[in-house]
Amino acid sequence: MAGEVVHVEIAAKDADRAQRFYEGLFGWQFGESAMPDMDYRMARINDSAGAAVYPADVKGYANHYHAVDDIEASLEKVGELGGKAGAKMPVPGMGWFAECTDSEGNALHLWQQDSSAA
Repeated sequence: MAGEVVHVEIAAKDADRAQRFYEGLFGWQFGESAMPDMDYRMARINDSAGAAVYPADVKGYANHYHAVDDIEASLEKVGELGGKAGAKMPVPGMGWFAECTDSEGNALHLWQQDSSAA
């Protein structure tokens, strides 16, 4: 569904502590790192949504990824509506994402699932 939150990234000064927090609060089950060169622990929330915890400087907010059917058309629409659209970037074998801001300067990310992304 367009606009559905499909992924949440949580930066953490202490990824182990953050993982314990979200496991305890929501019952999320995190796996080992899904990225070969990065500590990026993913959990499945439901059939269409997931979350990740990774070590990084804390920004004070999580990154939210919203599903879109056509990322290029959606990026164009962001600009038309007064927001700022970043470039689409691949997650090989999974899809495309782009960092954006809305018309008020709030951060959001777009996500298009596409197993052919490279």
